[in-house]
Amino acid sequence: MRKLLDGVYTGSGLLSAGLIAAICLLVTAQVVLNLVTKYGPFDVNLTIPSYADFAGYMLAASSFLALAYTLTRGGHIRVTMVLNAMPARLRLVSESLCLALGAAIAGFASYYMYLLTHESYEFGDMSSGIIAIPLYIPQSAVLAGLVILTVALVDLTLQTVRAGRPVLVQMNTE
Repeated sequence: MRKLLDGVYTGSGLLSAGLIAAICLLVTAQVVLNLVTKYGPFDVNLTIPSYADFAGYMLAASSFLALAYTLTRGGHIRVTMVLNAMPARLRLVSESLCLALGAAIAGFASYYMYLLTHESYEFGDMSSGIIAIPLYIPQSAVLAGLVILTVALVDLTLQTVRAGRPVLVQMNTE
């Protein structure tokens, strides 16, 4: 199970990185087309239809898909000054409660993102750009990122309780 979860976290991180690379390629292509339009010999306006919409959807998807990967690698910003001053037992309880609270909040967000995605699918909501995109498609990527984050937070909570020590701090020092 550990390998499967780590694989899911890594896979979502890789997908996130791929989407960031795709945004770079898309924006670079549009800049090149703008330069060709402005300085080229052709009297034609070259553009990638809805490129800003595509870039925005990919940014949202990559941001949410990266959350679990970043969390499990100890990359999220954490303020540990108070935790470091606590006795070991109180620190363990505080870490566990924070992770459990984070899991509950992420689960809540996942549930409502599911409702929004399902509603967009049922009503056939489309984007308003030149190329109409069903909104449930980019919303599904955000939903996937939130669900994976929820699983990661539950996983880290259980790891922390089982280990009897904060596991995120250990990940930061490796």
